[in-house]
Amino acid sequence: MSIFLLGILWGLFLTILIGPIFFTLIQTGIEQGFRAGFVVGLGIWMSDLFFILGIYFSLSYFIEVSEGENFELYLGLIGGTILVAFGLGTFFSKPPNYQDEAQKKSILNSYPALWLKGMIVNAVNPFTVIFWIGVMSSVVVKKALSPFEVFLFFFGIIGTIFITDCLKVYLAKEIRKKLAPKHFVLLRKISGSALIFFGILLVIRVLT
Repeated sequence: MSIFLLGILWGLFLTILIGPIFFTLIQTGIEQGFRAGFVVGLGIWMSDLFFILGIYFSLSYFIEVSEGENFELYLGLIGGTILVAFGLGTFFSKPPNYQDEAQKKSILNSYPALWLKGMIVNAVNPFTVIFWIGVMSSVVVKKALSPFEVFLFFFGIIGTIFITDCLKVYLAKEIRKKLAPKHFVLLRKISGSALIFFGILLVIRVLT
């Protein structure tokens, strides 16, 4: 199996996981359209890229830190708290009114915040850093990949995530056309509840 194809398979594995990133992408795509969902995705992909580069050039350091006694505890508590905060904000806020010109402009101005949201939701998830450390040690180090092979491998992963996330956002935008205003309110409740659930689950996991 080529190393590029192996990267694609790892990317497909990540795309089928249902977690806070999935709900954040879908909610944004349905409520604010493809461009807004793409901006959230851009934050997620850049966060992944930072993790990949950081771990690749400092693998031994990251492994040492991740094996620390309280690493998962602190990361889980911080990440879980942030996810719950995002969830509460989503649950109790109202969907944008797309008939209001002022709100349309505010959506355009919110792109930096959407990008930051994607970055944070991905970065505070302990699974993200643990996953990339695991991939780096079990594939890159174990197979003794050359720098070019490392590039092909991670290009396969990130490329697959990029394409499938764009597809998710596009489908979410198409679903939006069939929804009534009351459905947007329900979507916020579902998405907010999911983020709260994952945040609480994360805290419980690291405490127990």
